[in-house]
Amino acid sequence: MKRKKREFQSSELVQSFARIYGFEDKLLAFEIKDFLQEYLDDSLFAEVQSVNIQDKTILIKINSAMLKNDFRLRRSFYLKKFQTQFGEEKINDLLIL
Repeated sequence: MKRKKREFQSSELVQSFARIYGFEDKLLAFEIKDFLQEYLDDSLFAEVQSVNIQDKTILIKINSAMLKNDFRLRRSFYLKKFQTQFGEEKINDLLIL
């Protein structure tokens, strides 16, 4: 199937708008949050308050002290997992708040 010159997939269109208006980091943060939702149990994911990206650093805000400690202990594991999933050029560090 050959696409016409102006025929785009909706995800391509959203990505191009994000690139134009500087929302690429926010889209990546949504993808990371979706990944965490699939990876974690529902009760654990409920403790994740927010996921943001700032200067190639993932900022994950967690309500539960136990889950926060677990993420801090396994920080390098999660960082490698995110880098392999989303690209090392997009993610340099992981910060648990």
